[in-house]
Amino acid sequence: MSGHDGMDRRAFLRAAGALAAITATGCTRAATVGSGAASPSLAGGSGRLPLGFSTLGSPKWTWAQTLDFAAAHGFAGVELRGIQETMDLSQRPEFQPDRIAQSKRELAAHGLVVPCLGASVNLHEQDAAKLGTAMAETRRFIDLANALGAPYVRVFGNEYPKGLSKDATLTYIARGLRELGEYARPKGVTVVLESHGQFTDSPTLVELMQRADSPGVAILWDAHHTFVAGEQPEATVAQLGKWIRHTHLKDSVPAGKDRKYVLTGRGEVPVKRQIEALARIGYKGFYSFEWEKRWHPEIEEPEVAFADFATVASGYLRDAGVKPLASR
Repeated sequence: MSGHDGMDRRAFLRAAGALAAITATGCTRAATVGSGAASPSLAGGSGRLPLGFSTLGSPKWTWAQTLDFAAAHGFAGVELRGIQETMDLSQRPEFQPDRIAQSKRELAAHGLVVPCLGASVNLHEQDAAKLGTAMAETRRFIDLANALGAPYVRVFGNEYPKGLSKDATLTYIARGLRELGEYARPKGVTVVLESHGQFTDSPTLVELMQRADSPGVAILWDAHHTFVAGEQPEATVAQLGKWIRHTHLKDSVPAGKDRKYVLTGRGEVPVKRQIEALARIGYKGFYSFEWEKRWHPEIEEPEVAFADFATVASGYLRDAGVKPLASR
């Protein structure tokens, strides 16, 4: 499917609705596992469940199309991980000093918030110049999060550098986390380390949190990655729960030595149990759908996958007793 640049917003939403209807009628499990119908558009966000999606899944959409679709399908938040070709969000025209107030008004008019910004920094990086550039970008993201009222900025660990011991690697990454946390905390922002790459086991993530030892640092739980790495969701939440502030959800099936992403509830990832495990500890963050369309262009279009997630995940949240945002 080509980009939507030539499509007006009403036509875009009509097309999105049609694709969502096809998904709902063609996949009976989505209809039965969810609450029966896609979440309706809600004025002002009142009554919306804490569901969001990452713009990683809609790499061709404009800012306006993103907000329109999110509001039309009952999402309460939009996690920003690039917009169109721009991954450094601080460079987007919507977030420049003379435009950001308007962007915040547009979010509010759609009943939406931005729960998290996804930075690209890999804190394992040993090249001082590359790390310095990435850290500077992350500080810009923290400044932008402060301006938007977004509480979290995501960072990566992400690997064990060749020739460096595990202990030395954890110390190095924890130092970077602490530095960013100290910058972020006075701005009302928390830096969240994602369970990603070679850092998907809970004991190591616990150790990183303990070594960072900063109130400005916490965890973004990518529930897919920890499960694929061999952990059951209840065990992960038991160990990491007190640090989890934001969550990524997605489903997949094995594909040779890799994984293939599939629509929510059609794979082997226990997304419902992941939500239930968080609900049991009183988690108050967002449940954000990270559909990796930017990196995997062959998977379903966002109009289908996002609408499907809204239906299926809203059912999971209601079954788990998760309350709408206005009721919490």
